[in-house]
Amino acid sequence: MLKKRDIIIFFMLWLSLSFISCRNRESRAPEMKSIVESDILQDLTVKAEQYADSVLTNMTLEERAGQCLMPSIYSSNDPSTLSLLHSYIDDFHVGGVVLMQGNVESAHKLSMIGKDSKIPLFIAIDAEWGLGMRLEEGSVYPKNSKMSKETNEAGMFDYGMKIAGESRNVGINMILGPVVDVVSSGRSVIGNRSFGSNPLLVSEYGVAYAKGLESGGVISVAKHFPGHGSTSVDSHKGVATINRDITTLDSLDLQPFRDYISQGLTGIMAGHIQSAALDPDGNPASVSIDMLTSLLRDEMGFKGLILTDAFNMGGAKGFSAVDAIRAGADLILCPSNVQEEYENLLEEVNNGNLDVKILNERCRRILFVKYLFLINS
Repeated sequence: MLKKRDIIIFFMLWLSLSFISCRNRESRAPEMKSIVESDILQDLTVKAEQYADSVLTNMTLEERAGQCLMPSIYSSNDPSTLSLLHSYIDDFHVGGVVLMQGNVESAHKLSMIGKDSKIPLFIAIDAEWGLGMRLEEGSVYPKNSKMSKETNEAGMFDYGMKIAGESRNVGINMILGPVVDVVSSGRSVIGNRSFGSNPLLVSEYGVAYAKGLESGGVISVAKHFPGHGSTSVDSHKGVATINRDITTLDSLDLQPFRDYISQGLTGIMAGHIQSAALDPDGNPASVSIDMLTSLLRDEMGFKGLILTDAFNMGGAKGFSAVDAIRAGADLILCPSNVQEEYENLLEEVNNGNLDVKILNERCRRILFVKYLFLINS
């Protein structure tokens, strides 16, 4: 019989009809073919769909709009921060928050408030080298470039499981990783955050780590689609550009994302990255219908959550949450002005510039994943 934590990862694998385990680990794929376990997965699917449909039906437009926003918040339990979190929940109905610098105790306090919300919050954090990247007293591990030289695929799976356990102890349910950018031999702003320049190794290690996270009950988010490894501009400061043709993009940058999708994993982060080969109009991926809908959804077959990179970064200047949602994003991370984006989203739906069906689709997908990782955990 499958354990509950196994059901989540195997469910996502089942969605994509893929039963491939990490190399050097005994495959559990044959277990999935039993009638009993298939029934468990089917039952979980039905329950998640029923939950999403039932909750969505009873949500106001304001609540549906808020679910698409994930503002940042410092990991502090001082009165002003606690008040801010309650405002995000009560006034703007946010779908989650991204934890910034602070400490473990405060992060746990914030996560418990999010867990008790009417609709539980995604509690996300950047932890590319462990929770210590953001939280005092959190564990710190080697960066990916060093990790790729010191471990193997099975070790990356175990590493993901370890990070998942540490995250769940704090109340964190989403890791903004793995980084699956393939760095070029020249200068890259991603640098040692990447597993390297070999797309096969980047793919194997990134997917193994993500599968470890999700086997441990924590959502993984592969980043930065369609690939940040060859760019020289830091998207914190401006829009980055990939100067590669479609053939090179497909064989290098997109390969880890294709493999991640083939394993039925949950989240992909769209970067503030331009590519003339993928979007001739010059829109960055975070607001590009060509990249998010035509490529990622339709061609690559991704069924999970699409998140944007932080919207308070320079690369998102001049664009709005509405632009990202219209392009295909489900969750907008770290908007500079939560109230402004929230009100703009409502206005665009009310005046007919954004079809409410699009908002409902995004919200339903969010609720579906919340059932799998937050409600059913």
